[in-house]
Amino acid sequence: MKNKYSSHNQSRHPEKYSTYPTLTEQQVKGNQLQFNLKNPEDNRLACKALRVILSSFLVIITLNSFSQDKLAANGYIKFLSMYYHPEVEIPGIDMNHLAASFIHNRLNFKWYASNSLTFALEARNRVIFGQLVKDYPGYKSTVDIDDGFFDLAATVVSTDSWFLHTFIDRAWVEYTKGNFQARFGRQRINWGINLVWNPNDIFNTFSYFDFDYEERPGTDALKLQYYTGMTSSAELVYKLGKDMDEMALAAMYRFSHWGYDFQFFGGWVGLDYVAGAGWAGDIKGAGFRGEVSYFTPRNDNSGSQEALVASTSADYTFKSSLYLHGGILFNSTGTTGNAGGRSFFEQDISAKMLSLAKYSLFGQVSFPFTPLFSGNFSGMFNPSDKSYYVGPALTYSLGDNLELMLTGQLFFGDPETEFGDYGQAIYGRLKWAF
Repeated sequence: MKNKYSSHNQSRHPEKYSTYPTLTEQQVKGNQLQFNLKNPEDNRLACKALRVILSSFLVIITLNSFSQDKLAANGYIKFLSMYYHPEVEIPGIDMNHLAASFIHNRLNFKWYASNSLTFALEARNRVIFGQLVKDYPGYKSTVDIDDGFFDLAATVVSTDSWFLHTFIDRAWVEYTKGNFQARFGRQRINWGINLVWNPNDIFNTFSYFDFDYEERPGTDALKLQYYTGMTSSAELVYKLGKDMDEMALAAMYRFSHWGYDFQFFGGWVGLDYVAGAGWAGDIKGAGFRGEVSYFTPRNDNSGSQEALVASTSADYTFKSSLYLHGGILFNSTGTTGNAGGRSFFEQDISAKMLSLAKYSLFGQVSFPFTPLFSGNFSGMFNPSDKSYYVGPALTYSLGDNLELMLTGQLFFGDPETEFGDYGQAIYGRLKWAF
């Protein structure tokens, strides 16, 4: 499920993916892609994709042979299979289901050049194939998008039924001196506090539904941070943009008091001035968090509008390891009517518009049945249009760094409600970390 993460860019990117020679003798049966290896072009493209994946292992093994105090390298490889039943017919597709598979490889590198200087580079490579690619050509354009100042996404190989996409989502250099820290490049600006909805996450908003992207998106920015005490710090972030309407500049101050962590920030994000605050603490052992952000247009003629977005949540773990979590989201510009209008594959979210609804509710329960086997059940509900989402998940550890997960994203509701037009998706995932 691909989401746009820019917190202020309201324009849509045009379709932009490279054109490569098309496979002419391939068959798709379900979500299995069969190549005609006698075809030289099929063989060349398949080998090119395989080399990208296999080379990642060689790089990790080679780098791990160097001094571990200077260089760190790790990653994972995942195989994800998806079956999707759309609730609303997709234009140009005459079928009531789509299937796809994803081979997802991630590489993380960090070089400690000196006591003061650190470099980091992280990338994700994905081979995507099956019905979703073959029968929904527009899907490629929802993947090959980079909303950053630098375009670090590329479709390396593309055919009618599969493609290899690579995306650098971390690339930064950091200088540290005493209590001062400066980091420049693509990085995660983590201002959010809640676990589902983050109105304070103004630089790189993420979607709860994008469960296969644990690292969450980054942004091209300069971050300056100064630690004013053991539990307090001041932070200034400048996000690069092609013009004033795509840039962002904001400052935050964090501190601890009364057993709580607090933060306050202000600045401008794209078309709006923004101010906000957040907190995190506990009430008798239960976690208690909250965030609020207020947006007001910088220019009366920009088309932007005033908005107040707030979320709060609580979570508690019992002695039996049963975990409960609940949350509420309020959006002053949201509707109390039918809140439809977003695509399953491409949700244009931002900290200002985490949901099209005025009110949203979230609940979650999880429990480890055994040390190796756990279950999780989450749900969202729009009390205005009565649409809802349920997400069951089962996870089993097959061994060290090897995990199997089965999960679903099931959306229900009347037509044109917030969740009524999404449909249902089932996933199976095998993950190996190295």
